[in-house]
Amino acid sequence: MATMSPEPALHPYYPLDAPIHGYVANEASLLSLLTAASVGAAALLGATLGLVSLLRPSLTRADRIAIMWFVLSGSLHCFFEGYFMIHHDRMASAQDFFGQMWKEYALSDSRYMTSDTLVLCMETMTVVLWGPLCLLVAYLIFAQSSLRHPFQLTACMTHLYGDSLYYATSLYDHYVHDRPYSRPEPYYFWIYYFLMNFIWIVVPLYYFVQSMRASAKAFKSFEETSAQRKSR
Repeated sequence: MATMSPEPALHPYYPLDAPIHGYVANEASLLSLLTAASVGAAALLGATLGLVSLLRPSLTRADRIAIMWFVLSGSLHCFFEGYFMIHHDRMASAQDFFGQMWKEYALSDSRYMTSDTLVLCMETMTVVLWGPLCLLVAYLIFAQSSLRHPFQLTACMTHLYGDSLYYATSLYDHYVHDRPYSRPEPYYFWIYYFLMNFIWIVVPLYYFVQSMRASAKAFKSFEETSAQRKSR
């Protein structure tokens, strides 16, 4: 009795049995997508730096860089990830710019093609809460507000927690359940999945430590002032 050969996968994502229906390959090349994304990010950062330098020339270089980071993060959260939140159920056939970008990234994590519960809920919270929070932090730095560090601390903590959960759930399924979400080519795992997300651990960790030190310094100064007043 002849055995039937398995049907070929109808999409390029892993695992090959992932329920991804209506997949249509990207019309644009990877080079054109990356070029457009790079130009867009550069334009956003350039406009932010120019506007900040014009309106608040007294800001330090470090504060200007911080504003650029939080504007970039907030914009990606609100718009790019907001696209996923709204269109998650039709991603496989999308041919607009954001849709094709998500289909390319999903080669390293197919959960973005299957409306995975954790990814969808996490991205929804990111869009609704953490994106606006990043933009608020950018404004507070620009305004040199005393509220900068409490809100910056919160924003960085959400990134550290969210990224850690994102890594943990994917890697747990990979190594414990033997269900990989990334294609086997190292490029997709190490560049798309690991490196592109690791940026949102390294940079938030830096600003988290910065805010912790600023908060500790403020509390120490307050305690010393209070002690001096009591000793009078």
